Amino acid sequence: MAENKYIVSSSPHLKAVDTTSKIMWNVVLALLPAWIFGIVYFGPRALWLTIIAIIAAVATEAAIQAIRKVPITVGDGSAVITGMLLAFNVPPGVPWWIVVVGSVIAIGIGKQVFGGLGNNPLNPALVGRAFVMASWPVSMTTDWIAPKGGSLSGAFGLDAVTGATPLTVLKLSRDKFLDPDSTERMIAEAQKAVDLVYNAWPNIMLGKVGGCIGEISAIAILIGGLYLIIRGFSDWRTPISYIGGVALLGWLFGGIGGIATGHVLFQIFSGGLFLGAFFMATDMVTTPITKKGRWIFGIGCAVLTVFIRRWGGYPEGVSYSILLMNIFTPIIDRHTRPRVFGTQRGKKGGESE
Repeated sequence: MAENKYIVSSSPHLKAVDTTSKIMWNVVLALLPAWIFGIVYFGPRALWLTIIAIIAAVATEAAIQAIRKVPITVGDGSAVITGMLLAFNVPPGVPWWIVVVGSVIAIGIGKQVFGGLGNNPLNPALVGRAFVMASWPVSMTTDWIAPKGGSLSGAFGLDAVTGATPLTVLKLSRDKFLDPDSTERMIAEAQKAVDLVYNAWPNIMLGKVGGCIGEISAIAILIGGLYLIIRGFSDWRTPISYIGGVALLGWLFGGIGGIATGHVLFQIFSGGLFLGAFFMATDMVTTPITKKGRWIFGIGCAVLTVFIRRWGGYPEGVSYSILLMNIFTPIIDRHTRPRVFGTQRGKKGGESE
């Protein structure tokens, strides 16, 4: 007679209808619009760099799991997401081996060293990006490609002068404003450059501007992000608080003419804000699980992003902001968890009231 086996565990006994694999592959599906836009604007290079990153991420995960003698779970799609997001966060002109190194670091150091999916404290793709940014900063900040039908800065006629992306133009112009040795002509040129990129925000929103592969179109990212929210795979609180916080703080501190001179639409559509807000700040593993915690996390990311954009050494701060807030996730969860019903705060061992 076959022996009956029972699994005994403590309450609550909850069963989710959505498996890890189902969630992950839906995230991959949500990333496809941004990928398609990247291929359309940057050409086949955006296609191959992303595929190379995915292959490297999946192969690394399978190899490490085989070495650890644990079940190989590359079929769940999590490594595919890591590879895609890593590629989405690099300029389209970087050498192919940079995305390979980034994917290996993302999976090996950012994920598997902690025990695999669900145990990593930091977003793996951002760990990989931070590594390649620190190792090859020149390639990561200069290997830009002007998109098809667009320009590198988003403002036609400005590329030949600056050769920089919109946020870099803003940062360089602000430096000229603050430099006491700048002449009136230099300040006038800086103001003109800023006016051009501010007025180019529709081009930035539509994707006719240089940038990383996956951040090219805010509309494409928004389509994927809304899909995840509607399907219940993502919480709207984090992207709303993040983007809204950047809009407010960017308006207050992001301009070059003093307080409250920043351009709100330029601030929210420039750089990787939408990609970070909808696909990395909402990661189920590395971000808070409580509703209040997600508000705090999003606002914290916004504060750090604007701080780095305004006073940091890099023109963009999305990746580092999310990584820094990942570190605070356990603390946020600890202090925002709801009170257990039937207990009184201050009593030892959670005694009943």
